[in-house]
Order: sequence, then structure tokens, then C-alpha cells
Amino acid sequence: MAARKPSNGKVRFESLYAHGFARVAACAPRVFAANPDANAAAINHFAQEAHAAGAAILLTPELSVSGYAIDDLLLQDALLDSVENALATLKRETTALTPAVVVGAPMRAGGAIYNCAVVLHRGRVLGVVPKSFLPNYREYYEKRHFAAAADAPETVVRLLGEDVPFGANLTFAASDVRDFVFHIEICEDFWSPTPPSTMGALAGATVLLNLSASNVVIGKAEDRAILCDAQSRRTTSAYVFAAAGRGESTTDLAWDGQIVAYEMGEKIAEGERFARDAGLVTADIDVQRIAQERRRLSNFRDAVSRNKDALSRFRRIEFALEPPGGVLPLRRAVDRLPFVSDDPAKRDRDCYEAYNIQVAGLAQRLEATRTQRVVIGVSGGLDSTQALIVAARAFDLVGLPRKNIIGVTMPGFATSDATKASAWALMNALDVDGREVSIEPLAQRMLEDLEHPAARGEPVYDIAYENVQAGIRTDYLFRLANKEGGFVIGTGDLSELALGWCTYGVGDHMSHYNVNTGAPKTLIQHLIRWVTESHIFKNETSDVLRRVLETEISPELIPGETAQSTEAAIGPYELQDFNLYWLTRYGMSPSKILFLAWTVWREKYDYPTLRKWLEVFLKRFFANQYKRSATPNGPKIVSGGALSPRGDWRMPSDVSAEAWLAELSANAPDTLD
Repeated sequence: MAARKPSNGKVRFESLYAHGFARVAACAPRVFAANPDANAAAINHFAQEAHAAGAAILLTPELSVSGYAIDDLLLQDALLDSVENALATLKRETTALTPAVVVGAPMRAGGAIYNCAVVLHRGRVLGVVPKSFLPNYREYYEKRHFAAAADAPETVVRLLGEDVPFGANLTFAASDVRDFVFHIEICEDFWSPTPPSTMGALAGATVLLNLSASNVVIGKAEDRAILCDAQSRRTTSAYVFAAAGRGESTTDLAWDGQIVAYEMGEKIAEGERFARDAGLVTADIDVQRIAQERRRLSNFRDAVSRNKDALSRFRRIEFALEPPGGVLPLRRAVDRLPFVSDDPAKRDRDCYEAYNIQVAGLAQRLEATRTQRVVIGVSGGLDSTQALIVAARAFDLVGLPRKNIIGVTMPGFATSDATKASAWALMNALDVDGREVSIEPLAQRMLEDLEHPAARGEPVYDIAYENVQAGIRTDYLFRLANKEGGFVIGTGDLSELALGWCTYGVGDHMSHYNVNTGAPKTLIQHLIRWVTESHIFKNETSDVLRRVLETEISPELIPGETAQSTEAAIGPYELQDFNLYWLTRYGMSPSKILFLAWTVWREKYDYPTLRKWLEVFLKRFFANQYKRSATPNGPKIVSGGALSPRGDWRMPSDVSAEAWLAELSANAPDTLD
């Protein structure tokens, strides 16, 4: 693919450009009012820095070449001539640089003056974009000096010896970086009811740029950020905003140099406001993810279809970016645990919502079925603990006594005293109907009937040995539910379902209703901790929950001195949840998932380890679709990774993982140099 071929012809796994990212730089240079030569020198300094940083774009503020707050000087030919001379200097001095340099300048065209963005790249003027909406209220009087884009009689202007595309209907596309297309609007444009960037996004731009000279008053920076956030969400894009800062005239106004970048509603970069010596701000934008998300969104496709006439008037200007070919790691933050926010406040809100989604789902099922009793297997592990505290809260809400919750601990051949004690402590603390049934006699009898070597005392602990125990436990729960007139609450989580780490049919795969089906393992750990810290239950319960959180994750099916480790068999859940999120939520290629994992996990896991567990994930994920095709009902909880065959994830049960494994093999080396 062209996007994966850096300028030296060598694919570097460690380069962000090999994985659908593009680095955008923005700056707020010190402004020298009505001194284009000095402003050009300041911009050139940042252009050199952006080149060294491997950026594809350098964005500067509105009228960055002339200065914004110079009023009627904008009508002076001496200034306008000086602006063109400064542009010629920038064009010449940026010829050998990678980034497209986007500067603000007043331009003469068609008998008027326009407030423009000029795009320079490798000695060319790619295009000139005039401002569409001119503010003429409060402190702004732009119509005194400028004409609006819609008034322009020309679509091509002569600038610096070139015939240059002119208009607000331009998009700029890198021919050698797939999905990297940008559109430009200027300040007031995105305050309008119909921002030009909306049509720019529908025309294919994944990156929306805003050159601004918005002055600052109390609360305005937040307003700008909200607009950037909202526009990036609405248009499924990245939105990068750069406002004028130090040096603009403060005769009546002040300026803060705000720089901010959002990607589909996520803030990915922000600069220092009111900086005396403003620095370069870079944002690594996942243009591939944006393009993939648009392909999923029917409303985006519908909007394109319904605006065909307007979009037909857009002009696409292609240029060869020639991105750097060396190692270029990501600078943006990537969540290690994508299902669990790094921000404590947001994590608290997410846990509140997740827990109450589970509770509300079970409460509705109880009321819809008029069920008075439920049965749940309680092992003392994470999943059954979460399911039990969900059930207890749901019974409280619908007004049923907790004694109608029948919790059963079912020790088998490898059940530890610690987990059994935790199971009983939790059932007692929650005041449910706790029971204990040993499955060893029935399991031994079934092994004998199967003529299994373990029945004769031989240490043969195969899948049959494990599933005899798992099957008996679930069979008992279903028959007990029949006897008691209730239904079985499932405990298996989303991560186990993704990896097929569940016994199909009459095993922990099956239940009447599964409250955990949409909850990944990494989130369940935080949910239990959140319930503990929220004091939803009495202190005795919280003490047990803390003890459960300290327990090794294990199916406890194989006896031995060393506890059976789930993660030793299928990989660390923190990695497999990471792989699950990026594969199912955004359809990322395996090599890109590995690149992201290498970006955030390489201090804990080396590259071969990350690659190994990703291969395990791919093989298990595809091989176990048949289990997901027959999952019980349960509430969706997270936006990425839900696997219900009736909702977010639909695929045949007999599809091979070969194409995904081949992509990983082709684009991710076995080891890094």
C-alpha cells in the first residue's frame, strides 16, 4: 500500500506513517503587527521545527503573515505587496520541507481583498482558501476590509507566478498517505450555523483545520474547545485549531494563542495558552480510523448522498507528501486499557454507568418474566462476584428479598480453600440463600463412565477432565432453577467470550440471562473496586470484595501445588482486551494493533511477547465464533467490543483467521532491530 512506503522506500514498522497516522503541527508564532517579513521569519522557524518532528502539516493562525489586529492597514498596497513578498520567501525556504505550511494572509483577488489561508508545499502554492463568514459585530469589523468567499468571481488566482486554485471548496489530499485529506476554514467559519468544514468532511477531508485570530475573554477558550470537539464528532474527523497569540495588538483586545486538536470527540493535543514563547504543538491523527469509522456510519454516507450537487463542485488538490522514512513513534496518548478510562473522574462515571446498566438489565428481566428467584454459581472469583453484587442490587430495586437469590458454591477437584471461603463470605455478607454442593462425586462417576484415565488416579488433565466439572456445575444450576421456579444468571464476561474461554452448551457458556456478557475482564476489576469505594453495600461486603480483587484469575479445574493460571494459557487480559477493542471497534489491521500495543505496553512486555499474544488472540477469536453465535441475552455495556450476534458483532462461525494472520506476518516483523 502506498501509505506504507516512506520516502526511502523501506517500510518501518516503528513509523506512525506505516499505520494510518499523520502528524499535524500547529503553532502560534509571535506576531509582528504589519511586518510580514518578520512574521515570515517566525513562521519559517516553526516550519523547520515541524519538518524535524516529521509533521505533514504546519498550521498557523489567521492572517499570520500580516497580523490580524491591524485594521485599515489591511487596505494598504504597501502592506499587501509586502505580504506577497513574504509568501515568496516562505515558498522558497520551505521547498525542501515535508510539511504543507498553512499560513494566513490578506490577498487581492477579483477586485477585492480576502482573508485567506495559503497552502505552501515543496516550492508550490497548492491553493488559497478565502474565509466564508465575516464577523461584523461587537469587536469585529471584517466586512470593512474583506469580501467573503461566496462573493469571489474567480476560482483561480495568479499568485507568485502560478495559477492557483482559489475557493472555500478545496480539499488537499496526499497521494502517498492513504486517507490523509485536509480542508481549511477560518475562525468565524466554525461559529456559523453551517461551517464550511462540514461540507469539506463530506467531500472526503479527514482533517479539518482552522486558522483563527479569535480574541480571548473569560470563558471563550472553553467555547472554542467545545466547538472543535462537537465538529470533530459530527463530521467524524480530526479538528485542529490555532489562534493568534503574543504580539497581536492589544489596543482593545487580548489574545491567548490557544491551540487544540480533537479526533472524533477525543482531545489529542493542546498547547499552552498565554505563552510568552509559544512552542510547536503536534497531534498524531489516526486518519485511517476516521476513514474506517465513516464507512460504518450510515448517516455519514446518507449525508454525502444528499449533498451530491454541492460536493460535485469541490476540487481535490493532490500532492506527494513524501513522509519521513525512519523510526517515528507515536506522541499521542493511547489508553492501555481502552475499556477503562485513565481519567479518575471519567472512570468513576463509566463505572457508575456500567454497573447500573447491568443492574437495570437484570431488573427488567426479573419484571418481564415475573421471576421471584434466581440461581447463580459463586466461585469466589471476579466474574461471579460481579454478577452477585449486580443481582443483590437489582433485587433491592425491584423490592424482592435477597434471600430469593440462591448462591451456590460448587467445589471440585481443584477448588482452593481461599476462593471457597471468599464465596461463602460474600454470600453471607449479602444475606443471600447460600448453598454448597460438591461436584466431586458426580464428576468422578462421569469420568469413570467415560473410562477416563483420571478416574483411575492418573494425572491426565485434558479438556474432557476440565469440562466434566464445568458441565456438571452448569447442569446443576439449571436443574436447581427448574426446582425453585427461577432462572440462572450467567457470570462469564466479554473477554472470555472473545477468547472462547468458556465451556460450550451446558457449561459456563450458557445461562438464562448473563449480566456480564458485555463487560470485559479489565472493566470488571474496576467495577468491583468502584462498588467497594462507593459503599453501596455494608463494610463486611466491601472487605470480601477487596479480597476477591487480590485473587489470581484461575478456572480451578486442574489440581496441583501451583494454581492453574488462566492468563498463562490465553494471555494477559490487559493485552487481550486491548486487542479485542481495536479489532472489533475499529476493524484495525493486526499489524496496527501490534504497533499500538508496542506504543503503550513496551515498558512491561517486549515486542515478541506482544506479537505472540496477538497471534493467540486472532486464532482463538476466529475459532470460537460458534460460541458467540449462541450467547444468552445480556446488556451491552461498552461501545467497543460488544459481541452479541443480535447486535454489534456478526460473522460466520466457520471463517478462518488466515487473512489476518497473513497481514500480521507481512507487515509486522518477528523482532525489531
